Amino acid sequence: MVRERLITLTAEVEAHLDPVALEHSEAGVPEEDTSHPLQANAPVRTDSPTFAELGVRNEIVKALGEAGIERAFAIQELTLPIALAGDDVIGQARTGTGKTLGFGVPLLHRLDTPGDGTPQALVVVPTRELCLQVTHDLTDASKHLGVKVAAIYGGIPYERQIAQLRKGVDVVIGTPGRLLDLAEQRHLVLGKVRMLVLDEADEMLDLGFLPDIERILTMVPDQRQTMLFSATMPGPIITLARTFLKQPTHIRAEENDAGATHERTKQFVYRAHSLDKPEMLARVLQARDRGLSMIFARTKRTAQKVADDLTERGFAAAAVHGDLGQGAREKALRAFRNGKVDVLVATDVAARGIDIDDVTHVINYQCPEDEKTYVHRIGRTGRAGREGVAVTFVDWDETTRWKSVNELLNLGIDEPVETYSTSDHLFEDLGIPSGSTGRLPLSHRTRAGLDAEEEEKLDNGKRKRRRRGGSKSGADQAAPEASEETRPKRTRSRTRSRAGVPVEGQQAEPTAPEAADKPASDKPRRRRRRRSSAEQAAPSAD
Repeated sequence: MVRERLITLTAEVEAHLDPVALEHSEAGVPEEDTSHPLQANAPVRTDSPTFAELGVRNEIVKALGEAGIERAFAIQELTLPIALAGDDVIGQARTGTGKTLGFGVPLLHRLDTPGDGTPQALVVVPTRELCLQVTHDLTDASKHLGVKVAAIYGGIPYERQIAQLRKGVDVVIGTPGRLLDLAEQRHLVLGKVRMLVLDEADEMLDLGFLPDIERILTMVPDQRQTMLFSATMPGPIITLARTFLKQPTHIRAEENDAGATHERTKQFVYRAHSLDKPEMLARVLQARDRGLSMIFARTKRTAQKVADDLTERGFAAAAVHGDLGQGAREKALRAFRNGKVDVLVATDVAARGIDIDDVTHVINYQCPEDEKTYVHRIGRTGRAGREGVAVTFVDWDETTRWKSVNELLNLGIDEPVETYSTSDHLFEDLGIPSGSTGRLPLSHRTRAGLDAEEEEKLDNGKRKRRRRGGSKSGADQAAPEASEETRPKRTRSRTRSRAGVPVEGQQAEPTAPEAADKPASDKPRRRRRRRSSAEQAAPSAD
């Protein structure tokens, strides 16, 4: 019965996969979905089957029910009957449709509980944020199963993750680089993996992880179930599916002519001058009914600059980009999710995997590089049945780039209207109160701010000592000797004759100003002061 109600179901045996047809059929599909399906108010058709009707284990049904989820999303409805049977699956759906449970529920359903502590399932994701998000979702869905879920990603010390693996885990979710490191060090055992999931495969391709993925695939047993989820199907992903999947069923949970952008998202595009963008942004963030907002920038420096500027203007803002440590990034995301800050400024790579359904506004501070990036950015709003607003600033030198995005997505906004921070149509379009300035009024500064969120110490509180040429041994750390950069130097100078010619063999103690200008020698300074021959010959003043 379920199969008859598939929106679109294309079963392709590996030998009959047609790369051209598949790639053509996916034109215009968003590149990423990092939805958080465990939401009680997510829209689901009333005639959709419940998870219990689909044959899911009672423990999982109970956990989902406690989160307010009883009926399946479209991608879940299509995927579960096939994945629960242990067959290979290629799943596709637009952003915000719940793909995480589409593979997570079958994965948890087929686990042997209790396990022996060796990973039975492996989920590979492209980014740290998505790794944490998937881990959160699967942990919630499996809380009555008694399974252990571990997140393995870079940017934090190895020790904590190694200790977690030694204690035993059933499901591992990780990014390719750190997974490979721990597998090659024999800390991560992949010999008993029976279920493998590649989530956001096209994103891993874009980020250059395809060689790492292929290496990981050679480490897991051949007899396994493989589920590949990708919003688009470029040639390399099809080749990957042909090579490593066995007779996969290709599921697409939307109509073939579905648009790439969300119909529930209102899109505004303005031609803006770079010097006026900060003022425009400050006014846009005072728009009517604005809640949590995300601002996208192309570079790390711009993202941090915008966040600092907004904070100075009175907004509760935080930045997420690659120059920040993992602890600072997680602190910013927690503050954003908890509502302590309501403006998150991010680069495209750092924002992958950020999944918050309550985002009302997305602002492209800089024009996206291509149509896929544009779809990814505005897909952060208008999620879970809600309406959203997307605002894009297009500078004069970005006009050509925007025309390409507009043409490929057929948005009908070929010429953005010239706009300034004082333009009347900007206030009317977004419902900005008249008289709003570039600073947030004191009466509206109700958020606690980023400083109210504590940063987790990912290094277990250990101070790291850096030394040129490598880390210190235990003996070196215990010794009171200063490092080469801070150790005082003994300076050597030459006394000069009245004619200005150095006198060979003579040595004198330089005065304080001279010592600061003289280059230091390699020999350490001795604490005992030696008198010159002249001082020794002179009578004591006493």
